[in-house]
Amino acid sequence: MNKGIHILIVEDDANMRETLSDILNEEDYLITGVGTIKSAKEELKNKFYNLVLLDLKLPNGTGLDLLKEIKQLNEETMVIVFTGFASLESAVSAMNQGAFSYLQKPLNIDELKIGIKKALKMQELSLSNQNLIARLQDLSLKEPLTGLYNYRYLRERLSSEFKRAKRYIFPLSLIMLDIDYFKSINDIYGHRYGDLILKEFAQELLNCSRTNDVVIRYGGDEFIVLLPDTNREGAVIFAKRLFSALTEYTFDQKNNRIKLKVSMGLSSFPEGGVNTESGFLDSADQALRGAKEKGGNRVFVFKSANEKELETLLKAGKEENIDKLKEKLLQMENRVNQTLLESIYAFAKTIEAKDYYTGEHAENMVSIVVGIAKELNLPEKEIENLEHAAALHDLGKIGVPDNILQKKGKLTKEEHKAIEKHPQIGAEIIRPVHFLSEVVPIVLYHHERYDGLGYSAGLKGKEIPLGARIIAVADVYQALISDRPYRKAYSKEESLKIIEENAGTHFDPEVVKAFMKTIQPKMQEDRDAKEN
Repeated sequence: MNKGIHILIVEDDANMRETLSDILNEEDYLITGVGTIKSAKEELKNKFYNLVLLDLKLPNGTGLDLLKEIKQLNEETMVIVFTGFASLESAVSAMNQGAFSYLQKPLNIDELKIGIKKALKMQELSLSNQNLIARLQDLSLKEPLTGLYNYRYLRERLSSEFKRAKRYIFPLSLIMLDIDYFKSINDIYGHRYGDLILKEFAQELLNCSRTNDVVIRYGGDEFIVLLPDTNREGAVIFAKRLFSALTEYTFDQKNNRIKLKVSMGLSSFPEGGVNTESGFLDSADQALRGAKEKGGNRVFVFKSANEKELETLLKAGKEENIDKLKEKLLQMENRVNQTLLESIYAFAKTIEAKDYYTGEHAENMVSIVVGIAKELNLPEKEIENLEHAAALHDLGKIGVPDNILQKKGKLTKEEHKAIEKHPQIGAEIIRPVHFLSEVVPIVLYHHERYDGLGYSAGLKGKEIPLGARIIAVADVYQALISDRPYRKAYSKEESLKIIEENAGTHFDPEVVKAFMKTIQPKMQEDRDAKEN
């Protein structure tokens, strides 16, 4: 079943290397083991390895340095890293540089085998997707003259890239190019010669573009370069470099030696303030027209009306404009934050497809945590943070397999470990979002216990952030009164009794007291409503 799968083990401990080789040979994998970075590099240059098992602590360097080189040599090689000196920072660094997963020594062999199978399955899907893309290219997605992607492909790719950027809050940029006065080349030398120049121009565009960039012939002498995962700042740097290369290049070097002038319009998401695919394309077109209106042969960046208004205020430089400027900056920040928050909430909603309970659970928790916070007289800002935390505390379950979330029987020890990772996963997802920085510790520590027996860090008592202590009470209460795959819901009265009995052990007694004061009147209102 696993024949033909090549695995490279990079581990300086010879005994461990030999043990892993013996175990994986039994699974019919083809195993090669090395103990140094130098030996690993030689192997990787001479052979394609489906998977690399990589120790982060190696002689003469680190596994992270080698990981980067592995991905540069072959993006499709999957990498599982492991170390006896685990830290959150090293795990995040490894994942950011392309590792598939991160394991801690001493290795759990069953966990390693499962991780290898998952990595190889993802590799299989990735290679299948590459084959699919290759087939699509044959279905008239490239135009015949230049060999570049055509307008049809642009619409399909732009749609998928823009949806991806909005959903996962990734940057996306687009450059629209037009060759200035190209009609004169056709008029002087003829259309056939003009076609030769267009082919050469297209090739130079490809030469200047990066691996992930998508180069498209938009029509006539207009071209588009789509820049996935590139923000405005990075796109401007690239556009200027591309502009210099194209305007300095000599076309038809053997005969007429022609120099071209080029106008470029650039738009970026989310900086440009456009929220639709068509608006994104139109904004690049507007920027291109702006470059043309200023005489052409330049790069012009699209700016929204708000950005232009800010520039006007800055240029004015008068004291009376300071308050207006502050107000405008605040409005823009709020709009950007709201867009980001809506995207994250939409991302959280995808968990409902995996675990319906999680969706209803998060929505009901918001009112509970707000009630507790108000009873404790917390400031408005802390209440706002708690609302976000209540909605996002289970976001990390997106990284938990469906068969574990939906399991009706008792979870195994390994399955419990998988569930226990979700606070850390959720915290890492929202950590880069600056205005949610105070929500991160609440999400990370909401499964800690007051007596120190919880997870993720085993914090105890007041070491646990107050927000996390509040979420913990609301989280357990909502879980108790809800039907789960493995049990029926408790009554509200039974659930309150369980919460009270665990005050001082599982829960902060002060938070429990505040919770009781807010929940009991609501329960009485519900009883009165039923009687009437």
